[in-house]
Amino acid sequence: MSTIKNNSRRSFLKIGALAGGGLLLGFNWTSAQAAGTAVLDSAATAAAGGVDFNSYLSIGADGVITIFSPNPEIGQNIKTSFPMIVAEELDADWSKIKVVQAALDNKKFERQLTGGSGAVPHSWKRLRNAGATARHLLIEAAANRLKVPASELTTDKGTVIHAASGKKISYGDLAVDASKLKAPAEVKLKDRKDFKLIGKAVRNVDNKEILTGKPLYGIDFYREGMLFAMVQRPKAFGMKLKSVDTAAIKNMPGIVDVVTFNNNVAVVGKSTWQVKKAKDALKIEYEKDGNIESTSDHDRVFLKLMNKPDATVRRKDGDVETAFKNAAKVIKSEYQCPFLPHSPLEPMNFFAHVKEDSVELVGPTQTPDQARNTASKITGIPNDKITVQLTRMGGAFGRRLMADYVAEAVEVSKLVKAPVKLIWTREDDLTGGYYRPAVRYRFEAALDAKGNLIGYKLRGVGMNTGNSTREHNFPSGAVDNLLIDSVEYKSPISTAPWRAPITNFLAFAEQSFLDEVAQAAGKDPVQFRLELLDKAKKAPVGDIKYDIDRMKGVITLAAEKAGWGKKKGVFQGFSVYFSHASYVAQIGEVVMTKGKPVLSKIYAAGDCGVVVNLSGARQQMMGGIVDGIGHAMYGNLTFKEGAPQQNNFHNYRLIRLKEVPEIEVHFVDNGIDPTGLGEPALPPTGAAVANAIFKATKKRLRNQPFSEQEPFKGIS
Repeated sequence: MSTIKNNSRRSFLKIGALAGGGLLLGFNWTSAQAAGTAVLDSAATAAAGGVDFNSYLSIGADGVITIFSPNPEIGQNIKTSFPMIVAEELDADWSKIKVVQAALDNKKFERQLTGGSGAVPHSWKRLRNAGATARHLLIEAAANRLKVPASELTTDKGTVIHAASGKKISYGDLAVDASKLKAPAEVKLKDRKDFKLIGKAVRNVDNKEILTGKPLYGIDFYREGMLFAMVQRPKAFGMKLKSVDTAAIKNMPGIVDVVTFNNNVAVVGKSTWQVKKAKDALKIEYEKDGNIESTSDHDRVFLKLMNKPDATVRRKDGDVETAFKNAAKVIKSEYQCPFLPHSPLEPMNFFAHVKEDSVELVGPTQTPDQARNTASKITGIPNDKITVQLTRMGGAFGRRLMADYVAEAVEVSKLVKAPVKLIWTREDDLTGGYYRPAVRYRFEAALDAKGNLIGYKLRGVGMNTGNSTREHNFPSGAVDNLLIDSVEYKSPISTAPWRAPITNFLAFAEQSFLDEVAQAAGKDPVQFRLELLDKAKKAPVGDIKYDIDRMKGVITLAAEKAGWGKKKGVFQGFSVYFSHASYVAQIGEVVMTKGKPVLSKIYAAGDCGVVVNLSGARQQMMGGIVDGIGHAMYGNLTFKEGAPQQNNFHNYRLIRLKEVPEIEVHFVDNGIDPTGLGEPALPPTGAAVANAIFKATKKRLRNQPFSEQEPFKGIS
């Protein structure tokens, strides 16, 4: 079992003394062993290394090893973790590694996207093979030079070693010779017990650039001679452009052009401030184009569709009707969540230069291939004439899976025949983007006279969600009689994947409802879940798509570390969830302060297989938990006549630093290949908090945000 606690706020490095005897305390954030590099043009990529061994690495004569990280970096630490995997098998000296963000290249790389917590699981063996293959060739080259069997050679920190003679040859000295050898069809990978880098805490390779404000992000990108553009989109969903008067702004300082396309008006000029002033001065008329909805309309839709007779059945086990008819007790509850924006710190932006026979794209995207396909569709230029350079992203959470902002940059560049940097304002982001869909769930549970769960029903009603349930997740397989169905409502409000799609709220609803059922059955919430899992293992009902032992493992670990049920004056709430092939259990702790519940701590136990970078994994868990707390407590986007009522952070509430509790993270070390970690920590958080609040106040929170429900209503 691997364990790490969130003591970073206390883990200071003492580096000197101040006058008067005070200590100067600080973090050493920038001494990461490997150097990160942002690559914004192909020339820099070509010059990054010496001899190319494969798509992932080059070795220079000076011994510097360049490792290419192909997947987009959105803060999930992939730009550090991918190179760590290659360097591990290569036996490289991490202090001499240079990490380069690779451009889009479908011939060299597979799955060059970031989404669904799937990057490391997909590339784990590919990256290991890349490093191991290069190491094999270097050993062969050294064997040829030293005229000894390859079996007598070992490697360490970028050096091939012949122990018998004491001779050592650096990878840099061997690079040219090794690159001329034929790569083997198969190579032996390291035994996990021999890992030197994987599983250690390694600082982000971009730390220094981030902390010193070096250009890394799309918003930083600048090209001499480029123009800036902002787009005015319809201010309400269900509206379209009727007319626009551009005469008044065309003569404003710095304005180059005003163009219209696809129901939008773009202002193009020489600086963002000049463009924004002109955009704000536009005189535009809109007209109705379909349904125009308000949040109050959605409430009525939910109530109507919740009772729709012809829902789509997603799973049915046993005889549900008879189970409920014969039940000693039936528990029924409904849970509802609002639309949410993604709200990444870096707003949408992208650079596009459409030329006669080619297109250059630079910017932050989770799906670079989709960006290229979008540009090709707009311009008619084939994909092989379109380049996509990836920048680091200042957050995404699923928003940058979409290519709408890329399309806007391409459209504007095509129309004005110039390189264009498109930038969204925060107001654009909150009012014209894609949102997490609003959803309502109805749960019903049937208990027999002994408090056993004999029947379970779930209906999900979602806005543009497709299937708003996860019908094969726990407790499916553990209940003899089960019915899960769903109803979809098509809304003009655009929706998109939002961190841990569907499960971000479904987990809260399911795990809160299971607490309600455990209470009605007179059973401990943790033991109630363990009993259901034992039943699923001994007598499974239908298909089981989750790993029972892995789920039990995180439950047991979280309960042990939190001292479940053993603390006085502390109210604990439990939650566990499986998503993106990983398992996370959490226990929230609440204390009563001046008559109000205050979240004081979260314990989290995660099972994501092999942890590649311990510090990165911890940050992913903590970040997901903070995200889960903040949006469960405060997140709410409402609509009036098709227009979002929250348009910036003055009226869209985010969690504040002082509201973040202590977080303690532990990992189960089971040795299996890595599974996802970018999203799994978020889904169980809301229920861990809500169940602890119920313990403290006897108030059951069924709707989000909690801040608008008792006992929090009225608290700013």
